[in-house]
Amino acid sequence: MVQITRNCKLKTLILVCCVFFSQLVHGVKVNENTPVKYVVSMNNPEKKTFQVQMSLPANGLMEFIMSTWHPGYYQKLDYSKNVENFQVKDKNGKALPWSKKDADTWMVDAGIEKEIFISYDVKTNRSFVAESFLDNTRAYIIGGSLFMYPGGQISRPSTIELNVINNWKIATGLDFVDGKKNVLYSPDYDILFDSPILITDIEELTPVVVQGVPHRFLGYKLGDFDKAQFMTDIKKIVESAVALIGDIPFKHYSFIAIGPGAGGIEHLNNTTISFNGSGLNSHEGKLRLYNFIAHEYYHHYNAKRIRPVELGPFDYKNTSKTRMLWVAEGFTSYFENLILRRANLTTPEEMLGFMRSKMLAYETKPGRLYQSLVQASYNTWADGPFGRTEDEVNKTISFYDKGPVVGMLMDLHIRKVTGNKKSLDDLMRVLYYDYNIAKGRGYSEKEFRMEAEKLGGDMSELFDYTTTTKELDYQKYLGYAGLLIDTEYKVLPYRYTGLNTRILNANLSVTNVDYESPAWNAGIRARDILVSINGKPASQTELDNMAKTLPAGTILDVVYKRGDKTVDTKLTLSEKKDRTFQITRKANPTAEENKIYNSWLRNKHHD
Repeated sequence: MVQITRNCKLKTLILVCCVFFSQLVHGVKVNENTPVKYVVSMNNPEKKTFQVQMSLPANGLMEFIMSTWHPGYYQKLDYSKNVENFQVKDKNGKALPWSKKDADTWMVDAGIEKEIFISYDVKTNRSFVAESFLDNTRAYIIGGSLFMYPGGQISRPSTIELNVINNWKIATGLDFVDGKKNVLYSPDYDILFDSPILITDIEELTPVVVQGVPHRFLGYKLGDFDKAQFMTDIKKIVESAVALIGDIPFKHYSFIAIGPGAGGIEHLNNTTISFNGSGLNSHEGKLRLYNFIAHEYYHHYNAKRIRPVELGPFDYKNTSKTRMLWVAEGFTSYFENLILRRANLTTPEEMLGFMRSKMLAYETKPGRLYQSLVQASYNTWADGPFGRTEDEVNKTISFYDKGPVVGMLMDLHIRKVTGNKKSLDDLMRVLYYDYNIAKGRGYSEKEFRMEAEKLGGDMSELFDYTTTTKELDYQKYLGYAGLLIDTEYKVLPYRYTGLNTRILNANLSVTNVDYESPAWNAGIRARDILVSINGKPASQTELDNMAKTLPAGTILDVVYKRGDKTVDTKLTLSEKKDRTFQITRKANPTAEENKIYNSWLRNKHHD
């Protein structure tokens, strides 16, 4: 998930974005342009509403804009809908006229006033990594969802005074103003919006140091787990990720855990993540969480610094569309698995299993027949980062599924044509050093392909995979590493309905219906309630038994409810052919295939 800003800021912003507790930081002096002053209160947290005040020099007719999205989460969130009780006053408390220009913009007529004072409330509705939240246990602030910015003044600095309650502590990516334990400073709005703020009873684990740079893990309700071992593994993850690029572009890094939930968003020198330590108590849960952490950490390279040129400076009002999220997000999803493997936190088989799961996620959705990777990237603002899920026929894909798979194929191609002297690692380093560092900007779509083909020669087929719905040739590219993949369609050993269900309020609710499956053709859709099957009360057990015991062609009498309407339909059980995408090693790989395999997976046991 994404952001970086102007080209000249890289080193200075790195210093600004270090995460500290108030009692541990060194402050900064506000001696530049006159900052916008914000005061954030959290009175009556049970009402889940922040109170925001802002003051700044007046300039006649002024616009104040609320961001419509958050960098790193590529979907419009329309933060303005949560704004209430907007008011504008002069220094004497007299109301000034204002009006709404559109849903996200407030117009203020300051007249001859030299300074204006704006106040408004922000209602919070859900605990989510991309939205602000307040209750009796914590405050979580996403800058774009809480702070209006004056139109045309994205580069303006600001101070943020936090009226903290309950003796809570502050964790954020902003520095504190000298001598002010609860006043933060931001040099511009790109940094303010890149720096979430967590205010609560914060627990911090023992930091780890990599190449002289401390990495901290701190947050809310971390849970019960082996915290010493966890930080040892965090260090391995960081070391593995850093080895891919060879540079640490900040002085401090913090993982900020905002509590149980789902999701994470990367920032220049920190990430906010949903976290529940109880997941570490099983091997599978640990690997899921470690992949997640590796993903967000590697993002400070890929997406924040190695980035499509469209992703910074940002257009907070109209979004910043790019066709390249399949690299920014998809490649990060690929490298998360490589990072764990190279950190020896997973086995080669587990690494391949992760990639197989991504293949299955892509190949089992009908959207693969309709939407390309670049379309999924560009249309994410309407479709959502995981594709549309409410359509009757899902004709979209997720760049989180296909992107890492294409990244893997490109990696294996580069290794093959260079005699294993180069890899996708080298492409990412070129984009980091030649574009982010040397040019101080992101790469264009044309430049990305140019740099890829400098390494891998003609990659027309691979780039076709990004712009078309052409079927991927897994056999060819995995074969370069001496691997086989089962892509043959085989008849499954059970009859097929196409129904996916769960128990909801004591009813068997349909969660999804496979496109053009028997259930689909019978008219059943998601959110329908199954009432009976062949006169018996509907249950998942009954469905499973019928699928195992009845022959193909058997007609089932199914009664379901859709709202207040009861429908009787006929569902014909069928055979289903499917592909397993199981990945195995060749019995007798060549020396070159072994070399690629071992180098790719850093495996020392199959030389």
